[in-house]
Amino acid sequence: MDKYNILLVDDEEDNLALLYRTLRGTYNLEKTTSPLKALEILKEKNFELVISDHKMPEMDGVEFLKQVQLMKPQVMRILLTAYSDANILIDAINYAKIYRYVKKPFNPDELQLIVSSALEYYQLKYDNDKLIADLKELFSGTIKAIMEALDAKDSYTSGRSKRITYYSIQIAKQLGMSSIDVGKVELAGMLHDIGMIGVSDEILYKIDSLSQEEYDEIKKHITYSVKILEDIKQLKDVVEIIKYHHEKYDGTGYPYGIKGEDIPIGSRIIAVGDAFDSIISNRIYRNKIGLNEALEEIKKASGTQFDPVVVKAFEDCFDSIVVIINEDNKENNHE
Repeated sequence: MDKYNILLVDDEEDNLALLYRTLRGTYNLEKTTSPLKALEILKEKNFELVISDHKMPEMDGVEFLKQVQLMKPQVMRILLTAYSDANILIDAINYAKIYRYVKKPFNPDELQLIVSSALEYYQLKYDNDKLIADLKELFSGTIKAIMEALDAKDSYTSGRSKRITYYSIQIAKQLGMSSIDVGKVELAGMLHDIGMIGVSDEILYKIDSLSQEEYDEIKKHITYSVKILEDIKQLKDVVEIIKYHHEKYDGTGYPYGIKGEDIPIGSRIIAVGDAFDSIISNRIYRNKIGLNEALEEIKKASGTQFDPVVVKAFEDCFDSIVVIINEDNKENNHE
């Protein structure tokens, strides 16, 4: 960054001029005597730092910087004040989330050091945020590549991961799960069958009924999924969801035979989305059935294969799921 942009706000012209003289040359400065005008300026232009006086007739500095924080939380904020009232300073820190306050009259050299420190902090945070964003983009690209590899493995399941992810997200939201937990369910939906990559094509494409040995091989995809993902530390909780998504509510599932609420809630959600998509999808050995019929099949297995609470949530958001399925079908038919 060549020069940082700083907005100076003080209702007294002399104080504003002193601020300007103290910082000019080093930074790109803009000044105003009106906090209301300053808020308008902030809407039109980006700044890295706002320095505001405390006592101003239109709006005091704490309230002004609070508005700045709400509008552009990444902008650093410094309050200039002639007062040392503890309550004022607590409000400035808690509500306006200021970086520092500076006692008036200020020492120009001290102010320059504080401004420099604030902007160093801004740059560090900016660089960290950018690094995190880049890592998320890289991680997202990796997940997408894994999904595409899975879809390419079996033409009959093309897009299956995306569909199950969508159903699972809707159920999780219907259950009132936090955004973080919904995100875990989303990733688990994308990756839950990645272990199918390790299952032979002969078994996946077989038209006839599977032998017990072949069925046992299919069941190993859980183990394969865990082995593929377990070394990615960011996916620790997601792997736990994937590990148990073929368990049944009554304890007759695999690979561990656990039951009820011992099964992670994310796994119970994926189980419903996975089964529903299997029912409505065309397969080599049978044609798909209707959406409402599929819902009834899911409801019949409530309390045995599936958690009744999850089934109820699925039923409650079913109409919105049907809308998306129908829209997707229209798009695919037009292609």
